[in-house]
Amino acid sequence: MWSSLTASFSKLGLRNAAVAGPSVASPVRSLHMTSAARPSLRTTPASPTSQLGSARHKSNLAPRRTKYRKAHKITIPFNTGGSTKGTTVQEGVYGIRLLAPARLSAKQLVAAETALKRKLKVVKGAQVFLRVFPDIPVCIKGNETRMGKGKGSFEYWACRANMGKVIFEIGGPVEIRPEVAKEALRLASAKLPVPTEFVTTASAPRLGNKVLQPAAASSATDGPDSTPAPTSS
Repeated sequence: MWSSLTASFSKLGLRNAAVAGPSVASPVRSLHMTSAARPSLRTTPASPTSQLGSARHKSNLAPRRTKYRKAHKITIPFNTGGSTKGTTVQEGVYGIRLLAPARLSAKQLVAAETALKRKLKVVKGAQVFLRVFPDIPVCIKGNETRMGKGKGSFEYWACRANMGKVIFEIGGPVEIRPEVAKEALRLASAKLPVPTEFVTTASAPRLGNKVLQPAAASSATDGPDSTPAPTSS
């Protein structure tokens, strides 16, 4: 009886092998794969963005790399040398200018830019220019922490802006009405922790608290030249 069952099972196995054909590989043959078919054990090094779990997008105001990991916290200097660089509108037509020195964080700049673009959405073709960029790492220590033991952990990116620095400009190939531009820049300045003023391409440069006037205008306001009285011989 057992011999008949064994013979029947052996015939059934041979029949299944014949039906399957040569396409089915044997388990012994699968152990001898070629080098091209074997999975590679060599792994490529992961990029810094993949290690962090996120990529740097255009809307993220942060530098790609810095020379130093941390920076000193310094007092923003006051322009006393007579330089008026960055105090006039260069890229656009309208802009806002700081009336006090400040340290602006990346979050504040993004909020101001978002409010500005939302207001200018109705003007097709209007462009927004950001004249500063947050590249200073700000480190903060916890409350009630003893002095020493290092500077603290990184918190956010920021930038230092002097008094009179133009932060945002708007312009482009289309014409923007002054009232629309003034309202949009007012909404943007509300997101900044420092007072600002509305400027145009015709605005004079600023040196600290003083607005510099052109030389021709200053000479015209001096009044007529006084001529000396003739002397008798």
